[in-house]
Amino acid sequence: MMARYFFLVALSINVSRGSAMIERVPWCIPRGGNSDYGLQLEGVKGSVLEKAGTAVEELRQSIVDERSIVEEFGSKADKICNQALEEFAQNAPLAGEDATATSTYDKKLEELEAAIDAPLQILYSRLLSLFREESLTRFNTESKASGTSDYEAMQAADDEFARKAEKATRGGSDWEYAAERSFLQSVMNNIAKSGKKAQDVQIKSAQQQQTAMQFLQSQQQMIQQLQMQLYGQSSPWNVGVAYRIPDTNFNLQGSYQQGRANVQLSCVPDEYAPMLGPSGFTNGVGPGNLGLSLNLSI
Repeated sequence: MMARYFFLVALSINVSRGSAMIERVPWCIPRGGNSDYGLQLEGVKGSVLEKAGTAVEELRQSIVDERSIVEEFGSKADKICNQALEEFAQNAPLAGEDATATSTYDKKLEELEAAIDAPLQILYSRLLSLFREESLTRFNTESKASGTSDYEAMQAADDEFARKAEKATRGGSDWEYAAERSFLQSVMNNIAKSGKKAQDVQIKSAQQQQTAMQFLQSQQQMIQQLQMQLYGQSSPWNVGVAYRIPDTNFNLQGSYQQGRANVQLSCVPDEYAPMLGPSGFTNGVGPGNLGLSLNLSI
C-alpha cells in the first residue's frame, strides 16, 4: 500500500543583513499514520519468515525425524537468524526520523527474530536429548570396562556432553543447557549407586558362600578326627569291585573305603542281554561282567 502525503505550509522568517524574508517550508507527513507503515513491515516480515522456515524445516527433519546429530547447530541457527534480519533490513521501508515509525520498525525486527528463534530453540532441546543419550551410552560402556572407575566414566561423559552442547548453542541467545547437564549427572549418579549396591550384594553373597564352605570343611575335619579316634588311622586306599553272575540278574558289589569294607548283592536285570545272544559273549569272568575301580587318597 503506497503512503499518501499532503503538504502544510509553514512560515519561516529568515533574517539576513537586516532584512526579513518569508519562506515556505513543506512538511512531509504519511497519511494514515503508523498503521500503513506497520502493514508494510508486516508484509516484509512474512516473506522473510517463509524463506527462513525452509531452512528450519531441513534441520527439523534431520533432528526429529532421522534422530541424527547436526554438527555445529549453534552456528547454523545463528546464520539463519542473521540472514533473515539482514534481508528484513534490506527490504523494509526506512522509518526516517519519525519516532513512532522507528519504534514500530524495532518491534517488527524483534518479532522476526523471536519467530525464528522459537522453533530453533525447540530443536536445540531435542538435540540436547540426543547428546544426553550418547553420553549415557558412553558412561555405561566405560563404567563396565576394566580399569575405569565410575568417577572417570562420569567425568568423560559429562565433558563430552558439555562440549557438544556448547557447539550447539546459538551465540548471543538465551539458550542454555545447564538443566540437561544437571539431569545427565543425576542419572549417572543413580546408575553408579545402583551398580555399587549390586556389587556389594555380590561381594556379600560370595563372602557368605566362603564362610559356609569353611564351616563345612571344619565339620569334615572334625568328623575325620572322630573317625580316627574311633577306628584308628584310616587307609588311603579306596577300592570298589562289581561282578554280575553269568546268566542271572544278580549283581555283586564290594568296596573298601576309609578302612571299612562293604559287600552288596542286588538283583538288577541286564538290559543288554538280548543283544548278546542266548549264551552271551562269555561264559566266565571277563571284561563284560566284571567292573573294578581304584582310588588312592594321599
